[in-house]
Amino acid sequence: MIRNKKLTEEEFLAERKEVLASWKTGNDPQLNFDEAIKYLQSVPPEKNFAVKLAKAKEEGSRTLVQPRAGVPVIEKHIELLQYLEKSGADFLPSTIDSYTRQNRYNEAEEGIKESEKAGRALLNGFPAVNHGVTGCKKILESVNVPLQARHGTPDSRLLAEVVAAAGWTSNEGGGISYNIPYAKSVSVEDSLKYWQYCDRLVGYYEEHGIHINREPFGPLTGTLVPPSISNTVGIIEALLAAEQGVKNITVGYGMGGNIVQDVAAVRSLQKQTDAYLKKFGYNDVTVTTVFHQWMGGFPQDEAEALGLIAMSSTFAALSGATKMITKTPHESVGVPTKEANGIGIKASKIVVKLLAEQKFPDCEALRNEMAQIEKEVDCLMEATLNLGDGDLAVGTVKAFEQGIIDIPFAPSKFNAGLILPARDNDGCIRILEFGHLGFSDEIKAFHKKKIEERAAAENREVSFQLTIDDIYAVSTGHIVGRPSYKD
Repeated sequence: MIRNKKLTEEEFLAERKEVLASWKTGNDPQLNFDEAIKYLQSVPPEKNFAVKLAKAKEEGSRTLVQPRAGVPVIEKHIELLQYLEKSGADFLPSTIDSYTRQNRYNEAEEGIKESEKAGRALLNGFPAVNHGVTGCKKILESVNVPLQARHGTPDSRLLAEVVAAAGWTSNEGGGISYNIPYAKSVSVEDSLKYWQYCDRLVGYYEEHGIHINREPFGPLTGTLVPPSISNTVGIIEALLAAEQGVKNITVGYGMGGNIVQDVAAVRSLQKQTDAYLKKFGYNDVTVTTVFHQWMGGFPQDEAEALGLIAMSSTFAALSGATKMITKTPHESVGVPTKEANGIGIKASKIVVKLLAEQKFPDCEALRNEMAQIEKEVDCLMEATLNLGDGDLAVGTVKAFEQGIIDIPFAPSKFNAGLILPARDNDGCIRILEFGHLGFSDEIKAFHKKKIEERAAAENREVSFQLTIDDIYAVSTGHIVGRPSYKD
């Protein structure tokens, strides 16, 4: 059974030999720690993700902006990122392709070759492991802002090695958030072990004076995820990372749609992550937040899509999130052009700039929602820790086995999949069916009451139809899926 205990240097280095031997780019001498540390020391502060985030949090001037993007051929990827930087991106991504996410590097290699022949992208991202340290360095050296690997990989160990040695100072993901929403057959215990290694790698660099950011993936499945569930996952992954020596962590949240609940969720996430880290003795960790623009269905009309992007940006800015992940007006169509991606960045950036001096005002509704979210998170955290007799890693595995933590609409067979969310009458995400979720009777009664109030207002029964209607609502121009809104 996995334990939440920092890997010794001996254990880490022994596993590292296996990781680097798992595919040919692992033989690169640039992965030698002396070489990698020397290169990372040469990365200027303005291109270091951890440093820039810490500065942004300290200054608190505005929410910074980062898009999603990635294509398979290096030259085209550089062209894309340079365009997005000119469009105003404060941070840049390299979204990794699906073959790499599944550690299928031979197929990714074929995808690069076929893309070069075709003159267009035939992979849905940048295969960083195949391009190796040299290729990834070329990407970093072509831009002037920090670079992050964004992917969805249960076993990100070799990828983490390559991008870190290439000077990319942030790696997104975690043992829960890059497994349960992305994979079907990877056990929670296995993915937690893989990500312990990724976090220990960052901890090793920290021990040698190199600051690297880690960012759990907040939105999870991105579909009606109750804030307390996503916040709990973020806090767990932050604690597991801190145990391995990570010192700079960005916890995330995906837009729900009700401004009071979304602002409350981001503020509670910052507050409780800080509190839990201190509770367990991790007193030197810098915590920042990232707000993900709407992750569900988008309107097909580009003007309407831009309206949703602007709304998302408003929520992010008023919540005080350190950073925001943007969408594009082509979201409902498919992979966006660089021009469409640039438009999404520009639209997002003007909103956060205009709102830089404003924050959502303190009010009773906000305080009540924060208190509710925090009560639910504490309940889930207590249940998880009790299952593990105080060991968070053990407890997390058992919590998923028993459905104490349950993520809606996830493909993983290691997720119970018994809970059903739905909105209340104000558009806040509540829980319709609890499964075995580790909530107290008091919390369950609160959710039941909120959903019953909505059903009564719409003169219909409490049923799964509420959930179905809410899933499709935003793509038709509404937050709550009311029967009266249907054509």
